[in-house]
Amino acid sequence: MATAKLIATAALGALLLSGCRRGAEETTGSPAKVRVGYIGLTCEAPIFTAVEKGFFKEEGLEVALVKCEWANYKDVLALGGFDITHHLIMYFLKPIEQGLDVKFTGGIHRGCLRVQASSKGAIRSIKELRGKRIGVPGMGTPPFIFANRVLGANGIDPGREITWLVFPAGELGLALDKGEVDAVADSEPIGSLLLADGKVRNIADQAADAPYRDEYCCAVLVNGKFLARNPKASAAATRALLKAAKWVETNPAAAAKLSVEKKYLASTVEQNTIAISHLRYIPSVSGARAAVKLAADEMKTAGMLTPSTDVAELASRAFVPLDGVSDEWLKSLKVEKVAGGQVPRGWDIRRYARSSLSDPFCSACITLPAPR
Repeated sequence: MATAKLIATAALGALLLSGCRRGAEETTGSPAKVRVGYIGLTCEAPIFTAVEKGFFKEEGLEVALVKCEWANYKDVLALGGFDITHHLIMYFLKPIEQGLDVKFTGGIHRGCLRVQASSKGAIRSIKELRGKRIGVPGMGTPPFIFANRVLGANGIDPGREITWLVFPAGELGLALDKGEVDAVADSEPIGSLLLADGKVRNIADQAADAPYRDEYCCAVLVNGKFLARNPKASAAATRALLKAAKWVETNPAAAAKLSVEKKYLASTVEQNTIAISHLRYIPSVSGARAAVKLAADEMKTAGMLTPSTDVAELASRAFVPLDGVSDEWLKSLKVEKVAGGQVPRGWDIRRYARSSLSDPFCSACITLPAPR
């Protein structure tokens, strides 16, 4: 019986890890080597930047990228298929509550999620969404989770008082136009594109509304076992990613171009610039810690975490401070300003709104599947 169980466990691990293509280098326990997971999304610009600009190398690390798929991304990280990445806090909190051994170590960016109502309708506040239909790019996606949090914080039961309808991210505006939904929950660049096209008004904006405007939606995430074995390498890799985030904030157009031209993702430079320039890549350690606590607290209020969960304990378990990774270090950190790497003055998102909203690449870059 024990032998059969061992074989089954090994087979499951092999099946999950098969969803990722490892880079040329394999780690063999050396703390100087680190495997970084990625999917190929717009918001992963700091990962691509850290590789291409040599930030991992500066930290004494030999990096190998591991290309993964959404379907088993969380499992592969937990099983050690790669060591570190950066990803959405809300997407991992429930699995961490359930025992997934991964740790957040630093905030990468904020401001990508919104709840928006049709500009032709009368809805102007979250409280007016009670009993209404909300379109989302998938059940369990970060836009869905954010909407649940905001609704719960405003006394609305998301499970009983809201009708959820799923649409491809690029078709959310069309669903509003056709009257199939009263509001949508989305992420960048869709939120800004819908605003630019005059289709929506913001009802809840993670980039502008308290308490969400200072909240980090995406943070560095490390496999727990790798962190325990290699704390110095984990800290070094975290620093490389946080430095890259600061570089992206300083050079958004250059970062967008790098990601596309190096073929890390399928998009155009223009579309990728739209997405990156409307996120705030201002890395923070204390900001990540606060975001974990706030997200966990509101997810519990919205019924997305177990009622008996101790939010403070969960937040403490989910976030780990690392030596040499601090807000003071980040404040002192300087990055280059690349000539022509910024969004041009007078650059107008409206020029790209219609083409981007109808382009499947745009949807592919920001649509997140529901968890299994």
